[in-house]
Amino acid sequence: MQLFFTSDIHENSDTFSFNKDESRHIIKVLRKSKGDQLNITNGRGWLFEAKIIQPDQKQCVVSLISKTKQPPRPYQVHLAVAPTKMNDRFEWFLEKATEIGIDRITPLLCERSERRVIKKERYEKVIQAATKQSLHFFMPELDDLTSFNDFVKENIKGEKFIAHCEEKDKKSLKEIIQPNTDVTILIGPEGDFSSREIESAIKNGFKPVTLGDTRLRTETAAIVACYSVAFINQ
Repeated sequence: MQLFFTSDIHENSDTFSFNKDESRHIIKVLRKSKGDQLNITNGRGWLFEAKIIQPDQKQCVVSLISKTKQPPRPYQVHLAVAPTKMNDRFEWFLEKATEIGIDRITPLLCERSERRVIKKERYEKVIQAATKQSLHFFMPELDDLTSFNDFVKENIKGEKFIAHCEEKDKKSLKEIIQPNTDVTILIGPEGDFSSREIESAIKNGFKPVTLGDTRLRTETAAIVACYSVAFINQ
C-alpha cells in the first residue's frame, strides 16, 4: 500500500484538495489519473480511501470513499533527546524511531549540548516521510527545543527514566520496562548529561538506567531505548 499524508484532511470531509507540491507529485511524478484510488492519513489515526476526481497538477481533488479510525497503542513512547552536532545523525534517529514506533520527541537543550538550534520544519518533513513509508497512521509529535531544567519539572505521566554513562547505581532499561505503560526516556548529548543534570532528573522522579555495556552515540542510544520499549510490548 502506498500512503499519502496531509494533516488538513478531517473525518467529516467529503472531498479534499492537495496542495501544489503534493498534487504535482501525485499527477506528474506518480502519473495518477482520474478514477485512481489513494490511501491517505492525517497522522491522527485515520485512514481514508479516496478517488481522484480532478487530476490537476496544481490542485489534485479527491472524493473520499471510506474512512477507518485506527486504535492507538495501549502505551505511549516519549523520548527527550539532545540533538547531535551533525544534523544527519539526528535526522537518522527521527526516521528510525518513527519506523519503530514513537509518539513524542522532545529535542533537549543540555549543559553539554553541541547543537543549540534545530531545524524543526526539516525534522517534521523527515518524520512525515517515515510515517508514510512505515504505514503508520499516527504521526509522532515533535516539540520545540526545550531546556533540560524545564523539561524534568514537567508533569509527565507514566514511567520516567534517564540513561547516562556515569558509574552510579543503575538498572537495565530492558529489565524494568513494564508492558502497556507510558514511558519517557532522557538521552543526553555526545558528552553525556552533567552530574548536576542527573541529580536534578532523579530528584524529579526519573530513574537512572543503562542501555548496555558499551558506550553508545546519542542517536544510537535513542534508537536502542525506543526499540527496547517496542520489544517489551510485542
